[in-house]
Amino acid sequence: DHHDHQHDDTIGSLSLTLDQPIHLTKFENWMADLRANKGQDLLRYKGILDVYGQNKRLAIQGVHMMMEGSALADWPEGATRQSKLVFIGRDLDRDALREGFEACRA
Repeated sequence: DHHDHQHDDTIGSLSLTLDQPIHLTKFENWMADLRANKGQDLLRYKGILDVYGQNKRLAIQGVHMMMEGSALADWPEGATRQSKLVFIGRDLDRDALREGFEACRA
């Protein structure tokens, strides 16, 4: 049996990277706003964040409107510290997501 599979062309992914530390409150506020307004379209998101003033890496992950974060081990000595965030969702506004993430810089 051969079945045709229809793919939803509106689903895509976006990976973002920042080389500067992020301000945690700015990030939390941005993500809260994003979840409130676009949560239904955010199928999955995850990242590792370099938070200003903290030595530990922060892992975040979420599905739709639910997000959780957990502290990981310290950044390795000599490691390049950067924040990486990946979104998988419907009709992602790439420019708005990029600008929002960049606005979280400390």
